[in-house]
Amino acid sequence: MEVKVKKLRENAVIPEYQTDQAAAMDIHACLDAPMVVEPLERFMVPTGLAFELPEGYEMQVRARSGLSIKHGITMVNGVGTIDADYRGELNALMINLSKESFTIEPGMRVAQILVTKFEKVAWQLTESLSETSRGTGGFGSTGFDNKA
Repeated sequence: MEVKVKKLRENAVIPEYQTDQAAAMDIHACLDAPMVVEPLERFMVPTGLAFELPEGYEMQVRARSGLSIKHGITMVNGVGTIDADYRGELNALMINLSKESFTIEPGMRVAQILVTKFEKVAWQLTESLSETSRGTGGFGSTGFDNKA
């Protein structure tokens, strides 16, 4: 699938897959200088890129696992969604969950993106739902054990 991407700044980096079987591509910070983020600070990291997604597709913006586990840098909104009709700059909405300051360097890989197809939902109001073995059980209803 081809997706149009526009560089809004000359130093923007076009996303690339890091391995042959990677599902997502890393996105890079498009900064003129390092950005220091303090503990529990919410911040936006500009990418210098805008996209034109095909209708029926979305772009998910996700945390990079290494930044999350090693430094506590993650997405403030869990997973971000870029809709097909958005033409503005992609910014990664992030938070520093660690107890230490962290520096985002220009060009640093800060998050990852995944383009995926979706379907629109049409709700069908009903008086009953089909029965399942789980029923209304949730929040640990299937039990806890040490098996992987």
